[in-house]
Amino acid sequence: MHLNRALSILVAVIVACLSLRALAQPDPIAITPAADIQTHFQFWEDTSGHALIDQVAVLPEEHWSLVGNGSATFGITPSAYWLRFALRNQTSFNLNLIAELGYSQLDDVVFYLYADGARIKELKTGDGRPFYPRDVDHPSMLLRLSLAPEETQTVFVRVATAGSMIVPLRVWREQAFFESAAYELKLHFFYYGCIFVIILINLAVYLSLREKLYLYYALALFGYLLFFASIKGFSFQHLYPQAPLLHAKALLVSIPGLALFSLLFCREFLNTRVNSPRLDKVLIGMMVFELLYLCSAPFLDYHLGIQLASFSALLFFSLLLVAGPVVWMAGERSGAFFTLAWSPLTIGVLATAGRALGVFPESFFTEHAMQIGSGLEAFILTLALADRLYREREDKISAQAASLKEAQSRNIAQHLLTEALTHDPVTGLPNRNRFEWMVEQQLQQAPERRYMVGLARISRLDEINRTLGLARSEWIMKRVAEQMVELAAALPFVHSIRDDQGREERVYHLSGDCFCLLVDVDKAGSDFSALNIALRRLAEPIWLDHLAIELHPRFGAASYPEHGRSAAELIRNAHVGMEIAPRGGNETGVYSPKYDIYNESRLTLMADLRNALQQNQMMLYYQPKQDLESGQIVGVEALIRWHHAERGWVNPADFIPLAEETGVITQLTRWVIGQATSDLADLHNERQRLSVAINISARDLESSELKDALDLALQDNGLQAHALTLEITETAAMRDPARSLKALNVLAEQGYQISIDDFGSGYSSLSYLKQLPASELKLDRSLIEDICISESADVIVSTAIQMARSLGYRVVVEGIEDAETAERLKAKGCDLLQGFWLCKPKPIHELKQWLKDYETDGRAARSLGL
Repeated sequence: MHLNRALSILVAVIVACLSLRALAQPDPIAITPAADIQTHFQFWEDTSGHALIDQVAVLPEEHWSLVGNGSATFGITPSAYWLRFALRNQTSFNLNLIAELGYSQLDDVVFYLYADGARIKELKTGDGRPFYPRDVDHPSMLLRLSLAPEETQTVFVRVATAGSMIVPLRVWREQAFFESAAYELKLHFFYYGCIFVIILINLAVYLSLREKLYLYYALALFGYLLFFASIKGFSFQHLYPQAPLLHAKALLVSIPGLALFSLLFCREFLNTRVNSPRLDKVLIGMMVFELLYLCSAPFLDYHLGIQLASFSALLFFSLLLVAGPVVWMAGERSGAFFTLAWSPLTIGVLATAGRALGVFPESFFTEHAMQIGSGLEAFILTLALADRLYREREDKISAQAASLKEAQSRNIAQHLLTEALTHDPVTGLPNRNRFEWMVEQQLQQAPERRYMVGLARISRLDEINRTLGLARSEWIMKRVAEQMVELAAALPFVHSIRDDQGREERVYHLSGDCFCLLVDVDKAGSDFSALNIALRRLAEPIWLDHLAIELHPRFGAASYPEHGRSAAELIRNAHVGMEIAPRGGNETGVYSPKYDIYNESRLTLMADLRNALQQNQMMLYYQPKQDLESGQIVGVEALIRWHHAERGWVNPADFIPLAEETGVITQLTRWVIGQATSDLADLHNERQRLSVAINISARDLESSELKDALDLALQDNGLQAHALTLEITETAAMRDPARSLKALNVLAEQGYQISIDDFGSGYSSLSYLKQLPASELKLDRSLIEDICISESADVIVSTAIQMARSLGYRVVVEGIEDAETAERLKAKGCDLLQGFWLCKPKPIHELKQWLKDYETDGRAARSLGL
């Protein structure tokens, strides 16, 4: 028992001696009355992280390393570090001190305080533990201690962290610490307050302008606030002091958050989509990375997350440092601002990251570099955004001024355009557009009333223009317009309105030579005498340079609702009425459907005719020609017939003139030539002496293809040229006399018989007819229809026949309706006749039968009275 007791005492003495030996090793930090406290400490790296205080306290001196300036950075390491320092009070009064590790991101910090070899205090803290309890309500790791005069105390500190191992140690007099902390806190909150105000301003601008640029900037600044509040420990201290894990995740999330919104802001501010498409793609790639990092940050290990954050921060801040100059070199003002703003922030980030990785030493600059840089960046970018807003405001004002000027110009242009669209440039009168609008308005407002659209056309305007020139003809039109307005003003039943400029409208200039007005028939009643007087005055000559210019106006009218229920229809029908008005007088032609030849079906008639020719739907009828001397049938005339699928039989008088106008007549003539020669070849099987007459138009004579078509048809059917008689009207021959004469001479030389058709219905020159190589003259039916009852008609026919025979023409008469006319014409020396009295036109198969009957029943002799 005594032995065991002795051994225990010996062990205790040895341990105490060793402890005293260990505690006596560090040079104490001397605290004098006046001088500042110069901090230094020793450190030992615990690579295993499992050493206990009793083991560390007895470590040999050679294991400890001295840090003379009181601050060390060991980078990101899994090791635990032990710090050792001693404090000696060399004053004559008690001291209240605070030992500070001024880095809030240390996860696990344990202070051990020894006095006289005995442990008098143990304090466990760090941001991996709940914030409270702590010796001092402050984000830094703090230990409070008191020293009596000449007393020495030793402090051991165990530090372990998953992040950067930064150990800035400083010993404060208690009062000096709280004064410094209060001052630093003011600076922090001044910084946070400024950033927060900038955030609010940008959010207000965003809500006002709805530009994403300001929202991105506000969110980026909010990311900075969250980052600095986390890294400085303020959010842990005030927001979630009992949730250290949330504190760690908030720091990890804040880094990619501020990076993502900074990239969005950069892309929008620099407009890289336009200014640098390649840079824009790189920014998009970086944003994808930051977004993935942001989503995964809450689930990452803190050690890995901090390393990844440091790497991404270096990469994205370096990228944005390059982005500004790239856009600046493209000539954009925003690039200069961005470069100037991002440079201090990038330097601050590099310094902060270097401090965290242990590259840079702990100092005031490395500790606060990012805050200083972000403050400068926020200040410069706020100036840039203010400049942007100012320029946008100036641009907006300029744009508004330009828009106002443009609107004024547009209003002027629109007024001029409206004038051009609604008024005639020569007379200044409202035009057809305006008239139609006015009429439609009036018909809608009072559909039960009766109206009449009246037109006046200056028929000699083209002749006046060619004779006197455009300037004088325009002067005449102005004078006519003035006269019409003056005359209309005196007629109360002429409808009038006022335009938006207060000008009265009564007379309208419908087209170049045509004026119109609207008459209220119910107001006029049945008395139009005043209107007739006005029309007679309008027909009076206009004096110009001592010349009396005859205008020869023509007048037309159409009534509502009888002749139309719309303005366009009434104008159209008034034009038709003008066409049927007697020429030479001052009468008004009132529309009548009976004389309206301009029906809509004529517009589609030619298209149907072309289709009928292509589909071989046309037919030829033949009317025989009788030799009055012998009574024999010596020829037939080919007459075109058309049975329309919807219209039924179409009168040749309806489609032949239209075919002449449109040129379809050439196709029609080619078809007639081909069909007539084919039918003639069929008839020659029994009657070799028969010939066929084909009508040739003026267009056919002008065509160089007529002779080739005739020759080909004869060749295909084995016929001679003298078997074809080409009938041409005297009007067609006179259309282009020289050309017609040349074409007819060529045809006559080939052996074709030439016949002058409808002689007596035109205004031919006898001297010209004498030159035509014709062998036949065909009297028009208008000459012979009343020779049996009119002596003058009889004399005219006799004279025409004598003249024709004297010129060597064979005389043919058509339109014979009775035997008396036939006998009288035979007596006057006519050679051939055709008409209903002999035979109506027949299709080829009926003609064949008629010819057989004619030859067998002696009808020829009877028809001639033999």
